[in-house]
Amino acid sequence: MSDIRDQSLATQGLARTEWALKEMPVIRGLMTSLEKTKPLSGIRMSGCLHITTETANLARTLKVAGADLVLCASNPLSTQDDVAAALVTEYGIPVYAIRGENTEIYYQHIKSALEHNPVITMDDGADLVSELHKTRTDLLPNMIGGTEETTTGVIRLRAMAKDQALKYPVMAVNDAMTKHFFDNRYGTGQSALDGIIRATNILLAGKTFTVVGYGWCGRGVAMRAKGHGAHVIVTEVDPLRALEATMDGYRVMPLIEAAKESDFILSVTGDKHVIDKKHIEVMKDGCVVANAGHFNVEINIPALEEISVEKKHPRLSVDEYTLKDGRVIRLLAEGRLVNLAAAEGHPSAVMDMSFANQVLCAIYMHKQYGKLDNTVHPVPDEIDNDIALLKLNAMGIKIDQLSEEQHKYLSSWQEGT
Repeated sequence: MSDIRDQSLATQGLARTEWALKEMPVIRGLMTSLEKTKPLSGIRMSGCLHITTETANLARTLKVAGADLVLCASNPLSTQDDVAAALVTEYGIPVYAIRGENTEIYYQHIKSALEHNPVITMDDGADLVSELHKTRTDLLPNMIGGTEETTTGVIRLRAMAKDQALKYPVMAVNDAMTKHFFDNRYGTGQSALDGIIRATNILLAGKTFTVVGYGWCGRGVAMRAKGHGAHVIVTEVDPLRALEATMDGYRVMPLIEAAKESDFILSVTGDKHVIDKKHIEVMKDGCVVANAGHFNVEINIPALEEISVEKKHPRLSVDEYTLKDGRVIRLLAEGRLVNLAAAEGHPSAVMDMSFANQVLCAIYMHKQYGKLDNTVHPVPDEIDNDIALLKLNAMGIKIDQLSEEQHKYLSSWQEGT
């Protein structure tokens, strides 16, 4: 069983998925090696993920490894319908995802994925884990574990663990060095601007571009916006990150001040209403507002609706709100992930490492079944390092190795000057 838009789109989805695989050498290598050993043989898995070409190659790898997998969407606007069709028709993987599905259908699809009775979950935002704990507690006794891909999801899961509400172990794939160094910084940096440019076709050079939040994603966005010739402002609540942004050469100020002069404002925080009514009320006429955090709560859209007198849809992925004083605010992608809702998401080359983490962490959790506490666990260093080495090898890059003497020196305290 599946619920997708149109199976006839499968040929196009297949071609795009194979195209993405060309930029995913680590995943290709895992496909080859895991087909022989099948370490996930018979393991039922449900994944609540962005249904993209890269995710399709993750799903293919899990299936090759022996997993019995079902997928649903982790965002109503991130599904690529042709990829969903290819997964079902060409690869035999059930999918519950339709681009533009409403909230009711979205949660129906999550429930359908849970009807697969998974023992491992793979999440992008923790909606699957949350729904399982709310409505399918009967599955909890047999759960092996889960993985989580996003900053937002890890925050939610750590809150669950703190309240002792998390009933099985989950690995924070988001926090792996080979994930946030590359996926968050270079992936979000490129794809978020790709979404903004596709949606607006407005030149960034010479414009004032405010990045709300200077985590790994914010760093990447700021770096890419600066590269386009924009004047970049960073807003932060963390003094260390604010100091880092200042030392990196960006202007740092409160958002209420930045909003008055910004041509673009992008939220990248994982928190709620960081762009609020008070900020909207002082924005420049024509300001473009977008979000690259996981959920569409970072921008207070109800407040924007409340203070508007007119709403137009001049371009795909653009809604123009006219305020009472005549100013126009341009909201992109309904406040959802602009890189996936208005573009194609992260480049395959960075998702190669992130999804390699997903695969290897699922295998690790299966091997460690019964040994891990019901909390959020870091990705083991050996997995991170192995993925980095595989990526370097695929790129034809060689590195030095420590000698036995150097290993001994670094692990000893006796030898000084």
